[in-house]
Amino acid sequence: MTQLQKYIWLIDTIRRAGKISLEEISSRWERNKDLSDYKPLSRTTFNRWKDAIFSQFGIIISCQRSGGYLYYIENPEDIDEDELKKWMLDSFAISNLIGENLSLKDRIIVNQIPSAQSHLATLLEAMQGNRVVLITYCGFNKKRSYTFPVEPYCVKLFENRWYLLAHNVSYDKIRIYGLDRIESLELTDNTFKLPKDFSASGFFSTYYGIVTSNDIKPERIIIRAYHDHIPYMKSLPLHASQRLLEEHDEYADFEVYLAPTYDFIMRLLHTGAMIEVISPASLRQTMKEWISDMYELYKND
Repeated sequence: MTQLQKYIWLIDTIRRAGKISLEEISSRWERNKDLSDYKPLSRTTFNRWKDAIFSQFGIIISCQRSGGYLYYIENPEDIDEDELKKWMLDSFAISNLIGENLSLKDRIIVNQIPSAQSHLATLLEAMQGNRVVLITYCGFNKKRSYTFPVEPYCVKLFENRWYLLAHNVSYDKIRIYGLDRIESLELTDNTFKLPKDFSASGFFSTYYGIVTSNDIKPERIIIRAYHDHIPYMKSLPLHASQRLLEEHDEYADFEVYLAPTYDFIMRLLHTGAMIEVISPASLRQTMKEWISDMYELYKND
Protein backbone atom coordinates (compact mmCIF):
# COMPACT_ATOMS: atom_id res chain seq x y z
CA MET A 1 0.00 0.00 0.00
CA THR A 2 1.35 3.43 -0.97
CA GLN A 3 1.53 6.33 1.46
CA LEU A 4 -1.27 8.08 -0.43
CA GLN A 5 -3.52 5.05 -0.04
CA LYS A 6 -2.89 5.09 3.71
CA TYR A 7 -3.93 8.73 3.89
CA ILE A 8 -7.08 7.96 1.92
CA TRP A 9 -7.85 5.04 4.21
CA LEU A 10 -7.61 7.33 7.25
CA ILE A 11 -9.79 10.04 5.69
CA ASP A 12 -12.40 7.48 4.64
CA THR A 13 -12.41 5.77 8.04
CA ILE A 14 -13.08 9.05 9.85
CA ARG A 15 -15.64 10.23 7.23
CA ARG A 16 -17.68 7.03 7.54
CA ALA A 17 -17.56 7.03 11.35
CA GLY A 18 -18.41 10.71 11.77
CA LYS A 19 -16.51 10.80 15.06
CA ILE A 20 -14.07 8.14 16.18
CA SER A 21 -11.38 7.61 18.80
CA LEU A 22 -7.75 6.96 17.99
CA GLU A 23 -8.09 3.61 19.75
CA GLU A 24 -10.87 2.56 17.39
CA ILE A 25 -8.95 3.84 14.35
CA SER A 26 -5.93 1.80 15.44
CA SER A 27 -8.13 -1.22 16.09
CA ARG A 28 -9.63 -1.06 12.59
CA TRP A 29 -6.17 -0.60 11.13
CA GLU A 30 -4.74 -3.52 13.08
CA ARG A 31 -7.56 -5.91 12.21
CA ASN A 32 -6.79 -5.67 8.51
CA LYS A 33 -3.58 -7.60 7.82
CA ASP A 34 -3.41 -6.33 4.20
CA LEU A 35 -3.13 -2.80 5.53
CA SER A 36 -1.19 -3.17 8.74
CA ASP A 37 0.31 -6.64 8.93
CA TYR A 38 -1.49 -6.75 12.30
CA LYS A 39 0.53 -3.82 13.66
CA PRO A 40 -1.26 -1.03 15.57
CA LEU A 41 -1.35 2.56 14.37
CA SER A 42 0.76 4.63 16.75
CA ARG A 43 -0.16 8.14 17.83
CA THR A 44 3.06 9.46 16.27
CA THR A 45 2.20 7.91 12.90
CA PHE A 46 -1.39 9.13 13.16
CA ASN A 47 -0.28 12.72 13.83
CA ARG A 48 2.18 12.58 10.94
CA TRP A 49 -0.52 11.33 8.59
CA LYS A 50 -2.96 13.96 9.89
CA ASP A 51 -0.48 16.75 9.09
CA ALA A 52 0.27 15.29 5.66
CA ILE A 53 -3.46 15.06 4.86
CA PHE A 54 -3.90 18.75 5.66
CA SER A 55 -0.83 19.64 3.59
CA GLN A 56 -1.84 17.59 0.53
CA PHE A 57 -5.64 17.81 0.57
CA GLY A 58 -6.48 20.77 2.83
CA ILE A 59 -8.61 18.42 4.96
CA ILE A 60 -8.58 19.23 8.67
CA ILE A 61 -8.81 16.32 11.11
CA SER A 62 -9.75 17.79 14.49
CA CYS A 63 -10.24 16.32 17.94
CA GLN A 64 -13.34 16.72 20.10
CA ARG A 65 -12.14 16.61 23.69
CA SER A 66 -15.47 16.77 25.51
CA GLY A 67 -17.14 13.39 25.87
CA GLY A 68 -13.99 11.52 24.96
CA TYR A 69 -11.19 12.28 22.54
CA LEU A 70 -12.94 11.77 19.21
CA TYR A 71 -11.53 12.69 15.81
CA TYR A 72 -13.65 14.12 13.00
CA ILE A 73 -13.36 15.99 9.69
CA GLU A 74 -13.66 19.68 10.59
CA ASN A 75 -14.27 20.92 7.03
CA PRO A 76 -16.33 18.23 5.23
CA GLU A 77 -17.66 20.90 2.85
CA ASP A 78 -14.17 21.09 1.31
CA ILE A 79 -14.73 17.51 0.18
CA ASP A 80 -18.44 17.63 -0.62
CA GLU A 81 -18.25 20.86 -2.63
CA ASP A 82 -15.13 19.93 -4.62
CA GLU A 83 -16.28 17.39 -7.22
CA LEU A 84 -12.77 16.33 -8.23
CA LYS A 85 -11.54 15.91 -4.66
CA LYS A 86 -14.67 13.99 -3.68
CA TRP A 87 -14.40 11.75 -6.74
CA MET A 88 -10.73 11.11 -6.09
CA LEU A 89 -11.23 10.31 -2.40
CA ASP A 90 -14.24 8.08 -3.13
CA SER A 91 -12.35 6.28 -5.89
CA PHE A 92 -9.32 5.66 -3.68
CA ALA A 93 -11.57 4.58 -0.82
CA ILE A 94 -13.32 2.06 -3.05
CA SER A 95 -9.96 0.89 -4.38
CA ASN A 96 -8.71 0.39 -0.82
CA LEU A 97 -11.91 -1.40 0.14
CA ILE A 98 -11.63 -3.81 -2.78
CA GLY A 99 -7.94 -4.26 -2.02
CA GLU A 100 -8.89 -5.34 1.48
CA ASN A 101 -11.25 -7.94 0.03
CA LEU A 102 -9.33 -9.44 -2.89
CA SER A 103 -10.47 -12.88 -1.75
CA LEU A 104 -13.85 -11.84 -3.22
CA LYS A 105 -12.40 -10.93 -6.63
CA ASP A 106 -14.62 -13.47 -8.41
CA ARG A 107 -17.68 -11.84 -6.85
CA ILE A 108 -16.87 -8.17 -7.57
CA ILE A 109 -17.62 -6.99 -11.11
CA VAL A 110 -16.28 -3.72 -12.50
CA ASN A 111 -16.35 -2.04 -15.90
CA GLN A 112 -13.05 -1.45 -17.62
CA ILE A 113 -12.31 2.15 -18.66
CA PRO A 114 -10.48 2.22 -22.00
CA SER A 115 -7.63 4.67 -22.59
CA ALA A 116 -7.10 5.76 -18.98
CA GLN A 117 -3.57 4.34 -18.77
CA SER A 118 -2.39 5.07 -22.31
CA HIS A 119 -2.39 8.86 -22.56
CA LEU A 120 -3.94 10.39 -19.45
CA ALA A 121 -0.67 10.83 -17.55
CA THR A 122 1.01 12.58 -20.49
CA LEU A 123 -1.95 14.88 -20.99
CA LEU A 124 -2.02 15.85 -17.32
CA GLU A 125 1.70 16.62 -17.53
CA ALA A 126 1.01 18.79 -20.57
CA MET A 127 -1.82 20.59 -18.78
CA GLN A 128 0.42 21.26 -15.77
CA GLY A 129 2.88 23.14 -17.98
CA ASN A 130 0.40 24.40 -20.61
CA ARG A 131 2.39 22.59 -23.29
CA VAL A 132 1.20 21.91 -26.81
CA VAL A 133 0.72 18.23 -27.63
CA LEU A 134 1.11 16.55 -31.00
CA ILE A 135 -1.51 13.82 -31.38
CA THR A 136 -2.17 11.22 -34.03
CA TYR A 137 -5.90 10.66 -34.04
CA CYS A 138 -8.34 8.43 -35.89
CA GLY A 139 -11.96 9.32 -35.29
CA PHE A 140 -14.81 6.87 -35.57
CA ASN A 141 -15.92 6.36 -39.20
CA LYS A 142 -12.60 7.73 -40.47
CA LYS A 143 -10.51 5.68 -42.88
CA ARG A 144 -7.16 7.12 -41.82
CA SER A 145 -5.54 8.89 -38.92
CA TYR A 146 -4.25 12.47 -38.84
CA THR A 147 -1.46 14.12 -36.86
CA PHE A 148 -1.90 17.68 -35.58
CA PRO A 149 -1.03 19.94 -32.62
CA VAL A 150 -3.54 20.71 -29.87
CA GLU A 151 -3.58 22.82 -26.73
CA PRO A 152 -5.06 20.62 -23.96
CA TYR A 153 -7.64 22.55 -21.92
CA CYS A 154 -9.18 19.83 -19.75
CA VAL A 155 -10.02 16.12 -19.56
CA LYS A 156 -13.39 14.65 -18.69
CA LEU A 157 -14.55 11.17 -17.72
CA PHE A 158 -17.95 10.34 -19.19
CA GLU A 159 -19.69 6.96 -19.45
CA ASN A 160 -16.50 4.96 -18.89
CA ARG A 161 -14.44 6.89 -21.43
CA TRP A 162 -11.91 9.69 -21.03
CA TYR A 163 -12.15 12.69 -23.33
CA LEU A 164 -9.88 15.63 -24.05
CA LEU A 165 -11.19 19.14 -24.66
CA ALA A 166 -8.52 20.97 -26.64
CA HIS A 167 -7.88 23.88 -28.95
CA ASN A 168 -6.97 22.51 -32.38
CA VAL A 169 -4.18 24.84 -33.46
CA SER A 170 -4.48 24.04 -37.18
CA TYR A 171 -8.21 24.82 -37.39
CA ASP A 172 -8.37 27.31 -34.50
CA LYS A 173 -11.34 25.36 -33.09
CA ILE A 174 -12.22 23.89 -29.70
CA ARG A 175 -12.73 20.16 -30.21
CA ILE A 176 -13.41 17.00 -28.20
CA TYR A 177 -11.16 13.96 -28.64
CA GLY A 178 -11.67 10.47 -27.21
CA LEU A 179 -8.48 9.24 -25.56
CA ASP A 180 -9.13 5.71 -26.80
CA ARG A 181 -8.91 7.00 -30.38
CA ILE A 182 -5.55 8.70 -29.91
CA GLU A 183 -2.94 6.48 -31.58
CA SER A 184 0.10 8.40 -30.36
CA LEU A 185 0.76 11.47 -28.28
CA GLU A 186 3.92 13.57 -27.98
CA LEU A 187 4.74 16.51 -25.74
CA THR A 188 6.27 19.46 -27.56
CA ASP A 189 8.39 22.33 -26.23
CA ASN A 190 5.78 24.87 -27.36
CA THR A 191 3.59 26.39 -24.69
CA PHE A 192 0.23 28.18 -24.76
CA LYS A 193 -1.80 30.46 -22.54
CA LEU A 194 -5.06 29.10 -21.21
CA PRO A 195 -7.78 31.74 -21.80
CA LYS A 196 -8.28 33.71 -18.59
CA ASP A 197 -12.03 33.21 -18.64
CA PHE A 198 -11.89 29.46 -19.33
CA SER A 199 -13.65 27.21 -16.81
CA ALA A 200 -13.88 23.50 -17.50
CA SER A 201 -17.03 23.07 -15.42
CA GLY A 202 -18.48 26.24 -16.92
CA PHE A 203 -17.81 25.06 -20.46
CA PHE A 204 -19.79 21.86 -19.94
CA SER A 205 -22.40 23.31 -17.56
CA THR A 206 -25.22 23.44 -20.13
CA TYR A 207 -24.40 20.13 -21.80
CA TYR A 208 -25.41 16.62 -20.81
CA GLY A 209 -22.12 14.88 -21.59
CA ILE A 210 -19.31 15.54 -24.04
CA VAL A 211 -21.22 16.47 -27.21
CA THR A 212 -21.14 20.26 -27.60
CA SER A 213 -22.50 22.55 -30.29
CA ASN A 214 -22.64 26.27 -30.92
CA ASP A 215 -25.79 25.72 -33.00
CA ILE A 216 -27.83 24.05 -30.25
CA LYS A 217 -28.70 26.50 -27.51
CA PRO A 218 -29.53 25.57 -23.91
CA GLU A 219 -33.21 25.72 -23.04
CA ARG A 220 -35.69 24.81 -20.35
CA ILE A 221 -36.77 21.17 -20.78
CA ILE A 222 -39.58 19.50 -18.84
CA ILE A 223 -39.43 15.73 -18.51
CA ARG A 224 -42.22 13.63 -17.04
CA ALA A 225 -41.09 10.49 -15.25
CA TYR A 226 -43.72 7.82 -14.69
CA HIS A 227 -44.22 5.99 -11.42
CA ASP A 228 -41.48 3.35 -11.39
CA HIS A 229 -38.83 5.72 -12.74
CA ILE A 230 -39.41 8.60 -10.32
CA PRO A 231 -36.99 7.38 -7.63
CA TYR A 232 -34.29 6.82 -10.27
CA MET A 233 -34.64 10.41 -11.49
CA LYS A 234 -34.46 11.66 -7.90
CA SER A 235 -31.45 9.59 -6.85
CA LEU A 236 -29.42 10.10 -10.04
CA PRO A 237 -30.32 13.41 -11.72
CA LEU A 238 -29.89 13.71 -15.46
CA HIS A 239 -28.05 17.01 -15.05
CA ALA A 240 -26.85 19.36 -12.33
CA SER A 241 -29.68 21.78 -13.20
CA GLN A 242 -32.41 19.20 -12.58
CA ARG A 243 -35.16 20.16 -10.14
CA LEU A 244 -38.50 18.64 -9.24
CA LEU A 245 -41.48 20.74 -10.36
CA GLU A 246 -44.39 18.65 -9.12
CA GLU A 247 -45.13 15.09 -8.09
CA HIS A 248 -48.30 13.02 -8.24
CA ASP A 249 -49.14 9.39 -7.61
CA GLU A 250 -48.46 8.28 -11.18
CA TYR A 251 -45.86 10.75 -12.41
CA ALA A 252 -43.49 13.57 -11.52
CA ASP A 253 -42.32 16.47 -13.68
CA PHE A 254 -38.68 17.52 -13.65
CA GLU A 255 -37.00 20.54 -15.20
CA VAL A 256 -33.48 20.70 -16.64
CA TYR A 257 -31.71 23.53 -18.39
CA LEU A 258 -29.30 22.38 -21.06
CA ALA A 259 -28.65 22.07 -24.79
CA PRO A 260 -30.52 19.02 -26.19
CA THR A 261 -27.53 17.54 -28.00
CA TYR A 262 -27.27 14.09 -29.55
CA ASP A 263 -26.00 12.33 -26.41
CA PHE A 264 -28.79 13.82 -24.29
CA ILE A 265 -31.41 12.58 -26.76
CA MET A 266 -29.78 9.13 -26.69
CA ARG A 267 -30.01 9.18 -22.90
CA LEU A 268 -33.72 9.97 -23.04
CA LEU A 269 -34.34 7.22 -25.59
CA HIS A 270 -32.44 4.80 -23.37
CA THR A 271 -35.12 5.28 -20.72
CA GLY A 272 -37.89 4.19 -23.12
CA ALA A 273 -41.52 4.71 -22.12
CA MET A 274 -40.63 5.42 -18.49
CA ILE A 275 -40.21 9.12 -19.33
CA GLU A 276 -41.89 11.61 -21.66
CA VAL A 277 -40.64 14.97 -22.93
CA ILE A 278 -43.36 17.50 -22.19
CA SER A 279 -41.61 20.58 -23.60
CA PRO A 280 -40.24 22.21 -25.65
CA ALA A 281 -42.28 21.13 -28.67
CA SER A 282 -39.15 20.98 -30.86
CA LEU A 283 -37.49 18.36 -28.64
CA ARG A 284 -40.75 16.45 -28.34
CA GLN A 285 -40.91 16.34 -32.16
CA THR A 286 -37.30 15.14 -32.36
CA MET A 287 -38.13 12.33 -29.93
CA LYS A 288 -41.15 11.35 -32.07
CA GLU A 289 -38.96 11.18 -35.18
CA TRP A 290 -36.41 8.94 -33.48
CA ILE A 291 -39.13 6.67 -32.12
CA SER A 292 -40.80 6.52 -35.54
CA ASP A 293 -37.51 5.51 -37.16
CA MET A 294 -37.07 2.79 -34.55
CA TYR A 295 -40.60 1.53 -35.19
CA GLU A 296 -39.86 1.24 -38.92
CA LEU A 297 -37.05 -1.19 -38.10
CA TYR A 298 -39.39 -3.58 -36.27
CA LYS A 299 -42.87 -3.04 -37.73
CA ASN A 300 -42.70 -6.02 -40.13
CA ASP A 301 -41.89 -8.61 -37.46
